[in-house]
Amino acid sequence: MNGRIFQLNSSNGGVPKLAVREALLTPTGLEGDWQRDRRYHGGPERALCLYSLERILELQAGGHPIFPGSAGENVTAAGLDWGLLKPGAKLALGEEALIEISSYANPCKTIAGSFLGGGFVRILQKEHPGDSRLYARVLRTGRLAVNQIIRLLTDETA
Repeated sequence: MNGRIFQLNSSNGGVPKLAVREALLTPTGLEGDWQRDRRYHGGPERALCLYSLERILELQAGGHPIFPGSAGENVTAAGLDWGLLKPGAKLALGEEALIEISSYANPCKTIAGSFLGGGFVRILQKEHPGDSRLYARVLRTGRLAVNQIIRLLTDETA
């Protein structure tokens, strides 16, 4: 299964994260990106946050004011079967970077503005399986850019 990087997002802390054309992926996330509360965000096990463009579009169709980067994701991915991505899955980003999904990202009140009535639990994995953002650890660093291919690796391709 292949997709692509629709948008890369970074900020000096907080949301929305703003679009950048390219960024270096380091062991702790995108170079230049920062999280305000590092108890719950960032660090090696939550170095990168990913979300699905298709899920964002579905939420928009339901009236939510979400947009790429507003939910705090670093990578807005397009074309992946989001429901198949689970902790342990490995993804190749572009030609260099390799990540492993480490967990589902629990939403918090900082992204409430992306949802009708502040209902950020709309993307809580336990209540809406398959609609959650994903955290990933970095297995191999590299340069990321918009439109690069994202490949879901199997045991044979890892």
